[in-house]
This record gives sequence, C-alpha cells and structure tokens, in this order.
Amino acid sequence: MRAPVWSTAGFRRGHVAAWLVCFSQLLGCGGGGSEGPAGVSTAGKSGTHAPADGRPFRIVTTVAMVTDIVREVVGERAEVIGLLGEGVDPHSYKPTREDVRQLSEADVVFYSGLSLEGRMGDAFARIGRTGKPVYAVTEDLPEEFLREPPEFAGHYDPHVWMDPSAWSRCVQFVVRSLAEYDAAHAAEYKSRGEAYCTRLKELDDYCRKSVASIPEGQRVLVTAHDAFGYFSRAYEIPVRSAQGISTDSEAGVDDVNRLVEFISERKLSAIFVESSVNPRNLQAVIAGVKKQGHDVAIGGELYSDAMGPAGTYEGTYIGMIDHNATVITRALGGTAPERGMSGKLRKAAESP
Repeated sequence: MRAPVWSTAGFRRGHVAAWLVCFSQLLGCGGGGSEGPAGVSTAGKSGTHAPADGRPFRIVTTVAMVTDIVREVVGERAEVIGLLGEGVDPHSYKPTREDVRQLSEADVVFYSGLSLEGRMGDAFARIGRTGKPVYAVTEDLPEEFLREPPEFAGHYDPHVWMDPSAWSRCVQFVVRSLAEYDAAHAAEYKSRGEAYCTRLKELDDYCRKSVASIPEGQRVLVTAHDAFGYFSRAYEIPVRSAQGISTDSEAGVDDVNRLVEFISERKLSAIFVESSVNPRNLQAVIAGVKKQGHDVAIGGELYSDAMGPAGTYEGTYIGMIDHNATVITRALGGTAPERGMSGKLRKAAESP
C-alpha cells in the first residue's frame, strides 16, 4: 500500500517528532538491506570487504552533498571521488565514459537516490549486478517522511538534504554501510558519524531560529525550481517556484504569470536564483512584477542541487545550508549574522 501523501502544510511538527523517535537513537535505527535500482540489492552484500592490508579503498559518489558526508564519515580510510562537481545539475546529467570507468573501478558506490540521478540509474544497476556494494543514502528514509508533490505523481521529492535532520539520518546510513564493508574500522565510522551529526543538529537549530525571525508577511521563499520543499516544511516558510522539482521541466507562461501575480500581491521584497539553474525564468518574473508596479530584488544565489566552490566553506554541506539560511533570512528582513552560523561565510554582498 502506498504511503500517504504529505503536503508542506499537512506535515506538522507532531508527525516529524514521531518520525524522529527512531532517528534520535542514531545508529540504533534499522540497517537491513533494501532494493535499489532495477531491484539490485544495495546492502549487506557478501564477499565485499575492505583491503585486508588496511590500504585505502576507493569510494565513488555522485552529487557533492553525498560526497561530503561520505568523506566526513570515512576520513582517511578511503579515497572518495565525486563525479558531479560545482554547478552540475544532477537531474539532467548524463554519465560519461569516464564516469562509467570510475564506477566500475570503485570498491563502493554511494549516490543520493529517489531518482535525483535518474539518467545514471542504468549505470548503478549494471555495477550493482556485479556484486559491488551500491548504496542510495536515502534508502532508509521512511516513505511517510518523503514528500510526494502532486505535480511529481509517482515519484518522491529527492531534495532531502534541504532538511539537516533528515540528512543526519542519511549520514547514519553511510556509517552502517561502511561498517558492513569495513568491519575492522566500524567503531571509527560510528564515532565520526556521531560527531558530525552533532554539528548537523547545531545547523538545524541555527536555521530554525534564523528563519523564524523573518517577518511573517515576508516569510515566503521564491526560487527558480522546487528544490526547497523539505527546507520549507522543516522551517515553516512557504515556497513558490517557477519550475517543478526537476529542472527537466519547463516553466510555462501561465506559471510565470501566476508567480508574478503572487509576488505583486504579497509585495515580496526578494526572490532567489540558484547556482545550478538557469535564471531566465526568474528574470521574466522580475520584469513582469515591474510591469505590475512593484520592484522585487534578487535576494541572493542559493545552493540547491549543487554546493559552493570546492575548497570553500560553502563547498561543504554545512556551509551550503548555512549560506542558504543566512542569505534567505537577511534578504527577507530577518536576523542572522552576516557571516552565518560560525562566522565562516563570505559577506552576503559578495557573489558566490
């Protein structure tokens, strides 16, 4: 039976709290195998073990958000190779021959799942059928937690990382998966995972406090595409977008006009572009709003399907979400430090 559909408005704190009863136990939750692409088992594979001599093994990942949490957990025990770098849109990305080679030479593969990397699904299935461990980090999330917006009927919203509490659970899944593969260092993975999840809890608290400071009349997030649904639900800020969940979808004239009317009626002060999405639709929205006699500004560039530049704070998962929460809060009239939660962000006035 299909899990119930939860809307942004309908999934209240009580439901989240119930879901988190299991999550609060961290490593004590779940851990059994499940089915990945094309029915390929993605957990508990037999005969898959880290090198006996202790040398680093090779992990290949997809989007940078997955790459970052895997690196946090595995430390120096493995070489982690991310296939999708800065500014790459995973919805439309097609694997190259080099990607396929990297996947075939990996000891372990981690990807996000929930059809985010839809065009890479066949490659994951082929690799999984060889007996190599291939893990979707979101596969442990309960169906009742996942968003299934009406326009995405039959598929779940894959942008789970926008809610740090949910991404924490994905971190714990990585911990368990690595412990299965490299049991000799399971305690190390558990320790690193728990330390990282403590930092994610601090991030979650910061986001909640910051967004709550935005005046109610301005507390609406308008973005290029619908990637912020989990952020919206976690921090109670409604979201409107020009495009749907996948950037493969196109915003029609009616979509743009509806957004223009909404912004003009609400007299919103700012809307937001995204680093991995073409801003042309929002440029049309801004022009349309101006014709209605209202000016709306670009409040900043947000990170949605990709993180910031490699080697920067914004190029980490925590930095990405810190940046988003800080830029959104400040642009919409709320209170947040200019340099974010830990004072590590570049100034809001600087372009990412």
